[in-house]
Amino acid sequence: MTVAQLMEALARMPAEAVVLMEADGGLSLVSALDLVDAQGPGAPAEVILLPNMDE
Repeated sequence: MTVAQLMEALARMPAEAVVLMEADGGLSLVSALDLVDAQGPGAPAEVILLPNMDE
C-alpha cells in the first residue's frame, strides 16, 4: 500500500476514529509515524507505523 492509497482509505473513515494495528495477537494504538528514506536505487521510501509503547 502506498501513502496515497492509505490516505484515500483513511479519508473514507470517521475523523474521530482511532488508528490501531495488529501486534502480537492483539491490537495497539498507532502513536507515531517514521519515514525511512529510500535505501538504494529503485527502492521506495518507507513509512513505519509505530505502536504506543505505554499500553
